[in-house]
Amino acid sequence: MSQQSRLFDTEPEPWQLDDQGDWIAARVVFSEPPHGPYDYLVPGEMEQSLHVGARVRVPLGRGGRTMIGWCIEKIGIHHPLRGEVNFAKLKPILEVVDPVPLLRPGLLPLAEWISDYYLCPLGGVIETVVPTGVREQAGSRELFFWHIVSEHEHSWQSLKLTDLQRRILETLQQTGEAMTAKELTEATGCSGATMAGLKRRGVLERTTRRVVSRSHALASEGKSTNLQLNSEQQAALNEIEAAVEAGRHETFLMLGITGSGKTEVYIRAIQKVVAHGRQAIVLVPEISLTPQTRQRFRSRFERVAVLHSHLTAAERSWHWNQIAEGQVDVVIGARSAIFAPTPRLGLIVIDEEHDGSFKQDKAPRYHAREVAQWRAAHEKAQLILGSATPALESYQRAKRGEYRLLSLHNRVLNLPLPDVATIDMRLDFAQGRQLTAISQKLKQEIRRALDEGGQVILLLNRRGFATRVQCPGCGEAIYCPDCSIPMTHHKDGAKLACHYCDFEQPQPDRCPKCGFEAIRFSGLGTQRLEQIIKALFPDVPLARMDTDTMKKPGSHEEALSKFRSGETRILLGTQMIAKGLDFPNVTLVGVVNADSALHFPDFRAGERTFGLVTQVAGRSGRGAKGGRVLVQTFSPDHPAIMAATRHDYEGFARYELPIRESTWYPPFGNLARIVTRSESEMAANEFAHQLSERLERTIKELGVRARVVGPAPAPVTKLRGKFRFHLLLSAPLEQPLQPIIRKATEGCEPPEEVQWIVDIDPQDLL
Repeated sequence: MSQQSRLFDTEPEPWQLDDQGDWIAARVVFSEPPHGPYDYLVPGEMEQSLHVGARVRVPLGRGGRTMIGWCIEKIGIHHPLRGEVNFAKLKPILEVVDPVPLLRPGLLPLAEWISDYYLCPLGGVIETVVPTGVREQAGSRELFFWHIVSEHEHSWQSLKLTDLQRRILETLQQTGEAMTAKELTEATGCSGATMAGLKRRGVLERTTRRVVSRSHALASEGKSTNLQLNSEQQAALNEIEAAVEAGRHETFLMLGITGSGKTEVYIRAIQKVVAHGRQAIVLVPEISLTPQTRQRFRSRFERVAVLHSHLTAAERSWHWNQIAEGQVDVVIGARSAIFAPTPRLGLIVIDEEHDGSFKQDKAPRYHAREVAQWRAAHEKAQLILGSATPALESYQRAKRGEYRLLSLHNRVLNLPLPDVATIDMRLDFAQGRQLTAISQKLKQEIRRALDEGGQVILLLNRRGFATRVQCPGCGEAIYCPDCSIPMTHHKDGAKLACHYCDFEQPQPDRCPKCGFEAIRFSGLGTQRLEQIIKALFPDVPLARMDTDTMKKPGSHEEALSKFRSGETRILLGTQMIAKGLDFPNVTLVGVVNADSALHFPDFRAGERTFGLVTQVAGRSGRGAKGGRVLVQTFSPDHPAIMAATRHDYEGFARYELPIRESTWYPPFGNLARIVTRSESEMAANEFAHQLSERLERTIKELGVRARVVGPAPAPVTKLRGKFRFHLLLSAPLEQPLQPIIRKATEGCEPPEEVQWIVDIDPQDLL
């Protein structure tokens, strides 16, 4: 092993090693209540086969019902916990489920950190880290294998055997490995009856083993050469390579305008890491980016694995095992790929690191950026966070010196940034003109771009056909029966759908309240925009990309391939088309409604709008033809819109950061959100107030600086049939919130009809 490779190694504590011997007990956690941990006796015959990170079958409770749990520690004669365990009262483990641990050694400390930081049970975290397909061993099957019984390995020649029986034993001995019945039959011409006869005589033994039934290619897609770096790219790469050479962990924030060549710097940094025998993980926010990213990396690296939600369970399981065996150099995927079981991790890249999709919205509510930060530091790897509009938390950490800032101010080949202009939609209203989805100015620019041979991208971050269904007679609006959200009209399928709980009902032909027949479908979604564009430009091929059209495996690749080839001239869609895509022939980008999320009751609303507009603007002008961006808005004077039109990230930060600082909101403070929910509005409200009082009392008892805001009804007050109340806990950066929440909620049991969650570092307050 090279000196460089050893620099990344971490030494385990003596009691963390599996080869110490004399193991007495195992500490086990469960994914379901009761979560544990609980200690179990390790029977002597299991001492060698049980490893930390494997699942075990154990009895639980007085009734002894069996459950599957995870072994997180082995307690032996050298273990510091040995004196704390009452071995006489321990129940024995019934079965070791996994001969080879599914949770690889380096991932257990990571799971423990997630459990501690995000306040969630360790067993549930482990089952998030290890995908379902891996736990179910998808893509594999159990087969019978025949081998010679050990006591007859050297003495079977003296037995009285038939020629066929001798041929079987000779084949097994020469092969030196167990063989399936099919393999033995093909090699010797024997039948199952012959094998069974040897088994009855005690010469052959049959065991079962799970084997992979198919594989999935890791092959490259044709080699391409490195691109020439400009001076800014080279300077950034030099800093990253210096950290790799020194073997020290460092986090780099690569603040590069759209089209500045961040991906090429990632690739060159990964080449350096791979040359040292290490592996890299590359995270992208949208599955739509995965095909393009995969193609780029597979053209430069031999062994690339892809992990994302469109893989089958068998594909994900196969890739996971290939990664764990060290057969993969680069892992590409969305949020959960941060848990890839790389045994020699050297670099993590998070592209578009500002994106909200890196935060999981269900337990464990981890943020991939924070997980990557901890994992990279723990494994002495490098972390690169790249974005044209980085999260203000990351930018402020760079300003404080916690991250090293790498700036790319220029586009590759010195291409200019596109001109960005706003279209003030208030003027049409003030002048008495009918408001339309596509203004006259945007329509003219689309026609001009098409006539000049260019392509067009149109962004509308709303799915469906109409976003509101209302009766003009009585004013009744149709809301989801389970959520306090208006139903969205989907013309495909003639239905109304709730985008929060997926409830659907047929499209009404009359008002359900008064029976009026001229029911009104208003608001604009991507389906309606598609219809409008087809009517305006009937001979121009277009494609729509949103979660309604991109459901089938391969649909992203197909849509983007047609657009890249020029077969499709107009691409419209939601935020999945706003970032990371590189199409040199796009000369016009239109933001149809820049205000769709600007005025949400969320302190990050302005930051999200600035990022979305800036990112989609960056899809234009990436070729020799140049480009233009038009932003339709009713708020052209809003600082987020104004900064986006100037491509001015630092200007937006100067406006936004003082507002955050005055409220202890990130990046100047720690924030947690607690949500209570119940079918009973009163019960949810009362428990929220109970939690608020406990938190206030704990803050006083601990004498810490922190404050509670709320409780109040959540902006989306009813969701999936349950009323919701929320409260916020904030504190300065130096004051962690977890100890406050743990102490305040200790022994706090909600009423049976109430559920509650804690979200550390929430990204969404709706």
